[in-house]
Amino acid sequence: MGESSKRPRLSQISRNTQTSASRASVFRGGHSDIAGGVGTFVEGSILRITMRNFLTYDFSVVHPGSNLNMIVGANGTGKSSIVCAICLGLAGKTAILGRGDKVGLYVKRGCKKGSIEIELYKNGGNVIINREIHVENNQSLWMLNGRHCSLKQVEEEVRTLQIQVSNLCQFLPQEKVGEFAKMSQIELLEATEKSVGPPEMYEYHCELKNFRSKERELENVLKEKTSFLEKAKQRNERNKLDVNRYYEKKRHLDVIELLEKKKPWVEYETTRKELEGVKKEREEAKKQLLTLKQAQAPMLKKIQQIDEKLKPIEAEMKAKTAAIKEASQKCKQKQDQLDRKHKEIDDIKQALRMKQIEEEDHQKRIVNTRRTIEDLKVELDKLGDQLDTTLLISAISVELKEIQERTARIEAEKADLRRERDNVIAESRSLQKKLNDMNNLMNMKEEKLRTRHRDTHTALLWLRENRQLFRGNIHEPMMLVINVKDHQNAKYVENHISFHDLRAFVFQRKDDMEKFLVEVRDKMNLKVNAISAPEVSCSGRPPSRNIESMRRFGFFTYLREMFNAPDEVMSYLCSQYKVHDVPVGNEQTKALINTVIQEPYLKVLYTTDERYTVKRSIYSNKTSTSNSAVQKSQYLIITVDAEERRQLEQQLRACESKLQEIDERMKTLQTEFAALNRHENELLSEKKRLSELKGKKKQLEQKIGTKQDSLRQMEQNVIDLKKVEEQTNAKIKAVSFQKVTIVSVLTAEIKTKAKLSMEKVYLALETVGLTAEKNKLENDCREGASELKTMDIKCSRLEQRKVQLTEKCKGLLKSAKSICRMQMDEPLPEGLRNAFSKLPDTLDEVDSMLNEERSRAECFTGLSENVVEEYSRREQEIEHLEKELEKKIADLNAYRQNISEAKERWLIPLKQLIEQINDKFSNFFRSMQCAGEVDLHTENEEEYDKYGIRIRVKFHSSTQLHELTAHHQSGGERSVSTMLYLMALQELNRCPFRVVDEINQGMDPINERRVFDIVVQTACKETTSQYFFITPKLLQNLQYAEEMTVLCVHNGPHMLPPDKWDIKAFIRRLERKARA
Repeated sequence: MGESSKRPRLSQISRNTQTSASRASVFRGGHSDIAGGVGTFVEGSILRITMRNFLTYDFSVVHPGSNLNMIVGANGTGKSSIVCAICLGLAGKTAILGRGDKVGLYVKRGCKKGSIEIELYKNGGNVIINREIHVENNQSLWMLNGRHCSLKQVEEEVRTLQIQVSNLCQFLPQEKVGEFAKMSQIELLEATEKSVGPPEMYEYHCELKNFRSKERELENVLKEKTSFLEKAKQRNERNKLDVNRYYEKKRHLDVIELLEKKKPWVEYETTRKELEGVKKEREEAKKQLLTLKQAQAPMLKKIQQIDEKLKPIEAEMKAKTAAIKEASQKCKQKQDQLDRKHKEIDDIKQALRMKQIEEEDHQKRIVNTRRTIEDLKVELDKLGDQLDTTLLISAISVELKEIQERTARIEAEKADLRRERDNVIAESRSLQKKLNDMNNLMNMKEEKLRTRHRDTHTALLWLRENRQLFRGNIHEPMMLVINVKDHQNAKYVENHISFHDLRAFVFQRKDDMEKFLVEVRDKMNLKVNAISAPEVSCSGRPPSRNIESMRRFGFFTYLREMFNAPDEVMSYLCSQYKVHDVPVGNEQTKALINTVIQEPYLKVLYTTDERYTVKRSIYSNKTSTSNSAVQKSQYLIITVDAEERRQLEQQLRACESKLQEIDERMKTLQTEFAALNRHENELLSEKKRLSELKGKKKQLEQKIGTKQDSLRQMEQNVIDLKKVEEQTNAKIKAVSFQKVTIVSVLTAEIKTKAKLSMEKVYLALETVGLTAEKNKLENDCREGASELKTMDIKCSRLEQRKVQLTEKCKGLLKSAKSICRMQMDEPLPEGLRNAFSKLPDTLDEVDSMLNEERSRAECFTGLSENVVEEYSRREQEIEHLEKELEKKIADLNAYRQNISEAKERWLIPLKQLIEQINDKFSNFFRSMQCAGEVDLHTENEEEYDKYGIRIRVKFHSSTQLHELTAHHQSGGERSVSTMLYLMALQELNRCPFRVVDEINQGMDPINERRVFDIVVQTACKETTSQYFFITPKLLQNLQYAEEMTVLCVHNGPHMLPPDKWDIKAFIRRLERKARA
């Protein structure tokens, strides 16, 4: 493979393990000619990498070629260590590698320091960068061309050579391969610009983003200034109106001041005229009052004479009234006595009637009693012919006793059934509660899935509704169907199975899986995982060794025995994760770990808190071991025993069946019990009838005797009505004599009362005549007195009014002169008199005009003398703002011109670059019978920070182009797309080298072969830069190019030291072996 002109590159790699020192060799292979010269290196390409005490290496020197460098070696030999050395040796951060976060972790275990030295090609003299790493303080010492320097100087030198180890388009380590597809369109554009664009392209892009940011700031400032200027103009326009209003208000205030001065003079003149009128009215009222007093004297004297006549008559009428009242009282008393005697006679007659009624009832009872006795005797005679009922009653009693015994047995059986039913119900409730608890645990597991990965939960709900669309078995995500038998062991199972598989759906048939992915991934755009179970079940596959033979090491079970799962899920886990062959041990295992890991059949094992992975070299059979802590379980700690759940459901069904049997038996017993009750009631009724028949004869004899005694008693107690009537008549006669006496006295009293009443009437008639005369005189006198009183009040009122008005006039005159600032003896000035003449002369007109002027003045609110000053000041501000705004508009136009020029400088070359990348990318995909395209994507051409590169690919003819994302494509499809994009960038070379680490691991053999051919064809052209391709394995019969360099990495205890290694002899042995 190597040309004869190329020189050989030798290096030594030594590595210490726990058992022995191992050595490795890295060499460049060719056909048969080894020696040769150096190819054409791009400035910044790597000529040499020297590692001391770095990761797996004690000491190693690597000489890569100028084109494609294929670094091949088994896992664990140290391929990725070379990638780490390139990154860290060129001032890269540990975060780029995705391994340890501290640089001291990259020093070989057991060493205090390690170093990396990289020689870079540069015209005019190569650049040698040395980094010495100290474990103790995680610090690094840097040297540039043999001189100590700072990290910043190294970074500047690396930047000058256009090396970007932080750019995934140039440097793609193993742990970051998956992150390429996760890059956003914007990140991918920036990485591509830095990697293959002209040096100024990314600077133009940043400049455009800054220009656009400043343009937005200027637009915002311009918008604010324009708004402020507009508001200032509007405010000044309003102020201009306020100035005019201010002067108008001042005119109104002057008129108000003049009106307020005239108003007291008008009030004074009005009050003075009113005072003159009051004086004239008072004199007239005094004359009328004197005339009225002279006309009242004769009538008052005659009224006095009538009052003297009325006094004795009224006294006599009072005496007559008292005598009449006394006579009336006596009449009432006698009338009451007479009424009482009438009532006494009525009571005597009523008593007689009661005696008569009582005797009639007594006779009727005697007749009825005699009739009853006769009837009872007839009935007694009939009963004598009836049969003896004693035997019938005895037979019924025996039958009743049997029924009671049967009823008691039924009640006892019913009680037993009720107790049994209660026990079954209690058991059923307990079983249901346990089943509900298990269902709640399943709901908790499902809720955890929804919280951690909502898309998977959405797909789960869709599957439950559409399960009929599929033909084979489909199992919900593993974390829901795996049931760990003991929750303490959940951590082992969860640590062993990746979360991607735990949330994966498991399908029995592949066509079902493809249909499911089309629905949820393509149509619903959900990020879900799906797995097809092996066609031949592996769930029953036996372990390589019986667990009993391993108990001496503390192993007590295999991982498979710790959980239950459906057959397809268990089959996949046995096939993929070898759960049937992963033993779990205890503290004893941990104590014997050095012995345990030497057992040849162990690859992965667990102790109480750690997981151990054992790898064996295919060359030396030596072991290397890595261990990690077993993390706490998050999802599988919730355990639901499927067998226990099935048993609970079976027991619950058994309880329901038993309840149904008990209810049917209870119904049968209840029917039998009701029939016995009916028969018992019939027998009791018959027994009662016979008993009543037996005791009826005796009862009749007793009743006849009782009735006869009662009859004799009634005949002895007969009432003598004739004697009672004689006694009643005597009582009535005595009472009648008392009534006659009372009536005589009552008649005399009535006559006396009538005489007194007539005398009182005569006196009343005389009084009425005198009173009528008196009333007439009083009415005449009252009319004159009312007029006299009114006139007297009027005179007093007018006198008071005169005094008030006099005082008011004095006060108004004083107030008017005070308002006009005049002395009391000073006359009204001529100027003020002329001004007053133009104003209204009445108080109402003055008040009306004053109110009108005040209302007009009040309409001009918020005005002051500062309005004019503010108006002038704002005019100056507006002029200043207009000048400033003109300047800002000019600045904005200049920025827009700069943006237009910068956009043209950046966008046209960028589009050309993207077209070149798209052409190469599309050609690569067409060569693989697939489709792919790269375009520049943005939603707004003016938002330069939103521009991005969109990669769209299609691997199946039946699907559409889909954007490359971390979820839509499979891992192998993402690897192919990433590799081909990097190949498309390779020929546009601006960076000196590219590194891709183990990107072909997820590819199928067909795609891997196609991608390898494209890599060789592209990276081996003379126009391309240096390329590092790291892989642990290669397919057979691949096509190689003369320009490529293959670096094979070996390790093991039997490697030759560098001074004894002869590459020519090694090649000759290979050729002899090939010819043989």
